[in-house]
Amino acid sequence: MTLGQAFDSVINAARAGAEWAWAELYDDLAPLVLGYLRGRGAAEPEDLTGEVFLHMVRDVGSFEGNERDFRAWTLSIAHHRLLDDVRYRKRRPAEPAGDEIAQHTAQGGNVETEALSAMGSGQVMRIIQTLSSDQRDVLLLRMIAGLTIEEIASILEKRVGAVKALQRRGLANLRKRISREGVPL
Repeated sequence: MTLGQAFDSVINAARAGAEWAWAELYDDLAPLVLGYLRGRGAAEPEDLTGEVFLHMVRDVGSFEGNERDFRAWTLSIAHHRLLDDVRYRKRRPAEPAGDEIAQHTAQGGNVETEALSAMGSGQVMRIIQTLSSDQRDVLLLRMIAGLTIEEIASILEKRVGAVKALQRRGLANLRKRISREGVPL
């Protein structure tokens, strides 16, 4: 987050219901939450991001801490919403979606450009999805969210040593896969 000195005034205004404060918090945290949820393979990451912010609005009065604590608290909410969504989808599987290329064409997008840019990110996402769930969580929270090992351990309810081991094994697995398959840039 980049609020710095303004964090205390922004969080207090958000607690009081100030729309501008929530807009600042959203602008600051939504890309981080969305990136984490996409990296974890959420079926509807945008919808889950909205749910995370609704939960934050409801419970911001109970939050205590600094800006870094707030980021960890937010990602903890995102992690738990993701787990809830995965459980829900296992109980009620959805029908497969239609043809994505036809959808992009109907929206007026350049299918060739989008396909080429998606190849690299799609391959990276596919490689990340080969990691264990715990390894993906640790790497995404560590590298994308910039959380400390201790913060990740708290969010995932694991010991610090276990988080370090998951990070080490996850990075080793990524290195092997990327060196074997390569990733187009």
